[in-house]
Amino acid sequence: MSKRRTWVCLFVLVYATLLSSSWNWLKTILFWFKQQESQASSASEWPALYASVLLGAVFGLLSMVAALAVAVPATLVIWITVVVMLTFFGKPRRVLVVEGRKITKEIIGFVFKILLREGNAVAAVAAVLGYFVLFRRKCEVD
Repeated sequence: MSKRRTWVCLFVLVYATLLSSSWNWLKTILFWFKQQESQASSASEWPALYASVLLGAVFGLLSMVAALAVAVPATLVIWITVVVMLTFFGKPRRVLVVEGRKITKEIIGFVFKILLREGNAVAAVAAVLGYFVLFRRKCEVD
């Protein structure tokens, strides 16, 4: 099997595992919410709030991992391109190593900041949507 085919298989396996585990988490959260909903005598908003925050966290984490799976190969291509360009401009090896380390730190920091921002945005949107869907559903049942 070629290296490319191996990476594709690994990529599909990671995504399948992520989807399976997130699906199980979602089913568990919704089961907990239904259980709380049936036990609660008053129209409390807390179970819907807790469930929506957990749903947001699951979707945020899933989006961060999915973005990381795409960002790592792109980051490697950018890093290799920059190091090769520095080599073409005649940088000595010692300077190239130092510059490569600096570039690596900068790229990793930049990617990490973007992943956190994107994951938090997805988590917030999923939590708000989840809250309105769960609370409206609860109001319709009552």
